[in-house]
Amino acid sequence: MRLPRRPPRLREAVAATLAGVLLAGCGTSLATGTAATSTTGSTAASTTTSTTVPAGVTTVAEALDANVTVEAGDTAYDDAEVTDVALSGTSATSDNDAVTSEDGTVSITAAGTYRLSGALDGQVVVDGAGDGVVRLVLDGATITSSTTAAVDVVDAQSVVVVLADGSNNTLADAATYADTSDEAPTGALYSTADLTIGGTGSLTVTGNANNGIVGKDGLVISGGTIEVTSVDDGIIGKDYLVVSDGDVTVDAVDDGLKADNTTDAGAGFVLVSGGAVTVTSEDDGVKGVQVLVSGGTIDVAESVEALEGSLIVIDDGDLELHSADDGVNVAATSAEGTDDSAATDGAGGPGGGGMAADRSLQLFVNGGTLEVWSSGDGLDSNGDATITGGDITVLGPTTEGNGALDVNGTFDVSGGTLVATGSAGMLVAPSADSSQGWIATVLTATASAGSEVVVTDDDGAEVATSTVEKDFASIVLSSADIEPGATYTVTVDGTDTTVTAGEAPAGGGPMGG
Repeated sequence: MRLPRRPPRLREAVAATLAGVLLAGCGTSLATGTAATSTTGSTAASTTTSTTVPAGVTTVAEALDANVTVEAGDTAYDDAEVTDVALSGTSATSDNDAVTSEDGTVSITAAGTYRLSGALDGQVVVDGAGDGVVRLVLDGATITSSTTAAVDVVDAQSVVVVLADGSNNTLADAATYADTSDEAPTGALYSTADLTIGGTGSLTVTGNANNGIVGKDGLVISGGTIEVTSVDDGIIGKDYLVVSDGDVTVDAVDDGLKADNTTDAGAGFVLVSGGAVTVTSEDDGVKGVQVLVSGGTIDVAESVEALEGSLIVIDDGDLELHSADDGVNVAATSAEGTDDSAATDGAGGPGGGGMAADRSLQLFVNGGTLEVWSSGDGLDSNGDATITGGDITVLGPTTEGNGALDVNGTFDVSGGTLVATGSAGMLVAPSADSSQGWIATVLTATASAGSEVVVTDDDGAEVATSTVEKDFASIVLSSADIEPGATYTVTVDGTDTTVTAGEAPAGGGPMGG
């Protein structure tokens, strides 16, 4: 079986100095040649520190069944019922009494469909307490505020922003807001109501003071070409942030995509079910209490940690993740963000770092394609990790103190293909009782990027090959072609190593740090 080969990427995850700072505090490294195999027989803690994660779920569908309901607004409308709003300078004109303009503020006070076009030096405010949907059709609209958010939904049942076909639209907020109270908006496009963004046009959002797009309830992106640049977070949904279609690009100083409700059960999830998401972030790429992927593509070009949540489930989709620290990080979530302290308090159990496992924390990979380029741990779960399918490639750290795989609890592999390479100091392998065979080995010397790994069985028949596009000193491989208990030869750069499937390298056991 020839394992997938991907071309090398020419970009860096984040500046090397940032990676160095992060790696310096990531734990104690073991000498080359030691390893750990995750088992079910550890003394790991069973406390639950992430109470908003639904229990017993293994797939995206099961998670969504247990979560709050996603409310996606309808982007279709009847053109005969549209109210045209012409933006010009610091004012706007319309023949609907629900639209008023004063001192650069255009107010919409009733449900209905409003088509905005032109350029406004000011703000659009939606403040209608009645029932019904407020639909804003952006058709060549440019809204730039010098005092606050560009669009502020103060009160509405729900709001749908439609990007008209062929239109280019721009929203930009002020660098400093006149109102900085707790009730003030915190993004260029800000909504206190359920918000849906769709259509086939484009939208460019610049968050000059804080975030780009903020939904204080639920936020759904169902179409369009959306580009967000922000000095803080890129796109935030409180209860959920869903991308079901469209082309979304985020360049953020803080997190890229985020759902931040850490208190209500079944809330705080990011779901990507379709479309294309590209994130460049100086913090985390995609972050939520739950991160759920059932389709589409996710390309995290730069991040500290690419995916982060208390529950991460990947059922399908195509993901490529670049990180200065962990590529996939499953950790307890609090109001302040993720918190690894519960995992670091424990001692002694086998698995990544010898830390106590929090069994409420779960990683499931059931399908899709996942490629991780990490300077820290590649796949890191402070609880358990389960792989039932998918094509997984981990190009892990080249320095000690982290590993391509780091699982504190049970690490079960029953399907799919896993190729994880990286440094050797903290090698972690799947649980010994995993139903799918796996091999793990430490090389006698670090192999250079571009080296080919060839695995052959006792008869000399080729079982698997993979070209590794990053320096590496250890290999973990699992596939349906690996027979538990069988002996294999791993050849790298002409050097052979004999391994037994299901056995970690000599010296394996609990790790400190």
